[in-house]
Parts: sequence; C-alpha cells; structure tokens
Amino acid sequence: MPERNVVTWSCMIDGFVKCDDHRGALQLFRDMQREACVEPNEFTMSSVLAACAKLGALEHGKWAHAYIDRCGMKVNMVLGTSLIDMYARCGSIDRARLVFDSLGPDKDVTAWSAMISGLAIHGLAKECLDLFHRMRGLAVIPNAITFLGVLCACVHAGLVNEGEKYFEQMVKEFGIDPTIQHYGCIVDLNARAGLIGKAWDVVNSMPMKPDVPIWGALLSGSRMHGNIETCESSIKQLIELEPMNSGAYVLLSNVYAKMGRWDDVRRVRNHMEELGIKKTPGCSLVEVDGHLHEFFVAGRSHPETREIYLMLEEIMKRLRLSGYVGNTEEVLLDLDEEGKELALSLHSEKLAIAFSFIKTRPGTVIHITKNLRICMDCHVAIKLVSKIYDREMVVRDCSRFHYFRDGFCSCKDYW
Repeated sequence: MPERNVVTWSCMIDGFVKCDDHRGALQLFRDMQREACVEPNEFTMSSVLAACAKLGALEHGKWAHAYIDRCGMKVNMVLGTSLIDMYARCGSIDRARLVFDSLGPDKDVTAWSAMISGLAIHGLAKECLDLFHRMRGLAVIPNAITFLGVLCACVHAGLVNEGEKYFEQMVKEFGIDPTIQHYGCIVDLNARAGLIGKAWDVVNSMPMKPDVPIWGALLSGSRMHGNIETCESSIKQLIELEPMNSGAYVLLSNVYAKMGRWDDVRRVRNHMEELGIKKTPGCSLVEVDGHLHEFFVAGRSHPETREIYLMLEEIMKRLRLSGYVGNTEEVLLDLDEEGKELALSLHSEKLAIAFSFIKTRPGTVIHITKNLRICMDCHVAIKLVSKIYDREMVVRDCSRFHYFRDGFCSCKDYW
C-alpha cells in the first residue's frame, strides 16, 4: 500500500491475533511504531493486549499498559476490559483487580464478565461468585459470557450443586438460551466429579448436536475415573467429528496405558501412524527479561540446551533425594521404568523451569504458559520443586492456572 494509516495497521495486527500468530502481532506493532505519523488507538492496543494475553507475556503486557498511559490514551471500557483480560491471563490477577476497580462505579457488563472469568481461570471460585453477587446487587444484568465465567468457576472448584443452580438461574430468571459452551461446562462439571451418568443425561438432553469440547469433557472425566466404556464411546464420537484430532487418540492411549493394556496402546498408536496423525507436542513458554522462550518436550533447539539439561539433571536429583518417584502410569511407550522416568523428566514445563532457574535470581516468581493440560507427574514434581527451592511458580495450562508454593498447588489437586 502506498499509504498505511492506523486503521490498516490495526486490522493487520488484529488479523494476526485471530490467526493465532501472537508473536507476529507484537512484531507488527513494533513495525507500526517505526512508521512515521501513525499513532495507535484503543483498538490497536486492544489487539496488542489480546496477543500478550494469549502468550501469557506479562512483561510485554505491562509495557503495553505503560505505553497506553504514556500516550495519554483514555482507558475506556474497551481498553479496560482488554487490560483486565490480559493481566488475568498473564497470571497477575491482582493487577487485573486494580484495573477493574479503577474503571469506577459505572462499569458495564463486559468489564464485570472479564473480571469474573479471570477469577474463574485462577480457581478463585469464592471470589468469583462473590463478585457475581456484588454485580447483581448493583443491578448490572449478566449476559451469557458472565454466566460462562461463573460456570467455569464451579467446574474448577467441583461445585456441582452450585453450577446446576446458576445454570437454572441463567435460563429461568434471565431468559438466556444456553449455548453449547454452557452445556459443556455442565458436562465437564459432572464428569470431573465422577457423575458420569448425569453427564450423559446432559449430553442426551442438549437441543444441539454435541461438539468436540463436549465429547472431550466427557472423555476426560471418564478417563479420570476409569470408566473405560464411556471413554471408548466418547472417542468414537470425537473421531467421527474430527478424524484427525490427535488429542482424542492420546487420551484413549492414556487410559489404556494406565490399565497396562499395551497391546491396545500400540493399536491406537499404529492407527494414528496409518492416518498420518501426529500427537500435538507439549510446549511451554516462559518470559525472561522481556524475551519469550519456547520449549518443546525433549527439545534441544534452544541455544543454551546444554546448560538447561545440566540444571534439569540437578533438579531431578534433588527431587529423588526428597522422595520423588516418577508417575509412569500414563507414559505412552512400553519402556522399562528407567526409560519412562527419563521421558517424564523431559516434559516441556520441566525444561522451562530449568531454564528459569539459570536465568533468574532466587525468589523470582516463574510464570509458564503451557499449550496442553499439565500431567499428573509434572504437577507432583513442580509442587516438590516449589518447596525444595523455595520458589513460587505459576503455570497456566490449557484449562486453568496453577499456583505452586511451598509444596502445594492452588488447585488442591483438582484440575
């Protein structure tokens, strides 16, 4: 284009975000800043903040917030909501609260919903539900997104009765037609609690055809509670909807591996190979000194790989001296115990922690963003690391936040 203005730049940045190229969006914003006579507006910054939120890049997000203030940009409801969402998704729920409170008494439902959803993904169910009741006391009418946040809070805390109550309130009191996401929360809520029969009742009573997240929630819950029949039924439905969905095959393989059914594990893996389906590799992202570093399971592409692996070896030694034994039940390979423990030690979040230990001072809080749900072994290991090294670690997986401190996790081992 011979001329580019703030609208064209903003559209491109937003396009990068929508196409999940969040690093590309931030780079494009840096390119825009070099362009003479083009000043970003609230829509530009909203997209930049969305990119930071997706990456879990807190330092980048804080810089963007400072840039907004430096430019004298008014933090209206659009920017305020974006800031709340960014801070919440980057693991700084206290900063999200500060922004929320600064928006004054006339906050609209989008700001309330963003804060409610932020508290939900942090597992702060009581605070989330208290805020919802405070919102209602101020006569702000909730919408479908508000209730989605409330239901997610109930899911993460295992509040089955409360979740069903809010679902009924949404429909009867506010006349909101439940979307498939709302039904997904109720299925997930029951399945995680081991109420597989009730979860099936919800699936069978839905007015729309169940989608991939619905069957995934049923599969995940039934896998957790060892209901192999429901696992197999769910996987058939998932494969019918998405024949190339690697996650479904992997979850089923996990179930078979847990039961020691190695022939079935091999059958599933062979079928994946025949179809050309590859397992989505575990990936963890950590931000150190304003730079983003990405680690894949057993990865060796980082320029400091040698130092990272030496630190990881030291960490694993200290864990074992403290009584840690790798949880090898769900390693998807028929290896001996030593081989399985080695495979577990190379998970992406463990590599990210080792790198962070090398690059940060003792006492620095470590923030990690992971693309998959954290596995049971890593969860146990990181709890122990937080105690041995006296380090607080925040891990955002694809489901929620985990705050590891002094040998405990904020999720109370329910995720």
